[in-house]
Amino acid sequence: MRDFAKLFKALSDETRIRILKVLLERECCVCEVMQALDISQSRASRNLRVLEDAGFIKSRRDGLWIVYSIDEQRMNSYAAPLIELLRDSLVNEEIILQDKERLSHAVRTGPKALPK
Repeated sequence: MRDFAKLFKALSDETRIRILKVLLERECCVCEVMQALDISQSRASRNLRVLEDAGFIKSRRDGLWIVYSIDEQRMNSYAAPLIELLRDSLVNEEIILQDKERLSHAVRTGPKALPK
């Protein structure tokens, strides 16, 4: 029951839904999520942590970056249908289209290139 509630709690925030939609496009580091959604590093990191804790996404180290992606293999039986629902939803939503456009230009940046 607790895992089930955690999934819906994670999906109860627009930013986290937007992050999942971006990660359904491709894997991203925090800086790419920031650029795609036009949000701060702390907001991106906090929401990525919630999604990872709920079991929607996974992370791995790639050089300087921590890269996030949808965790299709270890996702619990409740999360998988929610991801499939999300994959097919909101496709013509303006904010999602804007995120997708910004994602197409997002690049991984080093720590010294990030604004303070």
